[in-house]
Amino acid sequence: MVAGESRRVKGKTSVTVTFAAVFAALYAVGVLVLAPVSFSVFQVRIADALLPLAILFGWPAIIGLALGAIVANAFGGLGPIDMIAGSIANLVACYVAWRVALNRRRLWAFVAVGLQVLIVTLVVGTYLSYLFAMPLETGLLGVMLGSIVAIGFLGSLLLHVTSSQRIAMLLTGHGIHVYTSQIDRRKRASMA
Repeated sequence: MVAGESRRVKGKTSVTVTFAAVFAALYAVGVLVLAPVSFSVFQVRIADALLPLAILFGWPAIIGLALGAIVANAFGGLGPIDMIAGSIANLVACYVAWRVALNRRRLWAFVAVGLQVLIVTLVVGTYLSYLFAMPLETGLLGVMLGSIVAIGFLGSLLLHVTSSQRIAMLLTGHGIHVYTSQIDRRKRASMA
């Protein structure tokens, strides 16, 4: 490997790791600051609005949001099940959404966000119903309602704002890979 190429790879790696750490910190702080509405069966985890950003940022967001769930849930008082299963829910929801929307038209982002709501609802609703010893339907309903608000509405809004071409170019200029630029290129090419 040439010295210049080695520095570029190390620089890209450090940006990726830093960006993942930023996502983890934002998620953990968002959950903990709003703890009263983040840790119950009927919850609206506002920090879950960050999940759709995995569609734009890929692995840094996927890993960061899973790690952020571990940290936040460690302070939530629901124990290891919440720490492990909650982070797995974020990991799977973010990865699936990223893969579904990758290199596809914007309509697929809405499908991906819907899948995130579904995955988080099924995983978290199931284990919360167990932890709180209540019917499965109650756990699923409580998490689904909060996920529709946080992921479906707020997350979609955040995704729309963040995916603008101007913001994508700004982030790309700082070494952050943004997948929306590929979507926009395909859109422009199909319009030509």
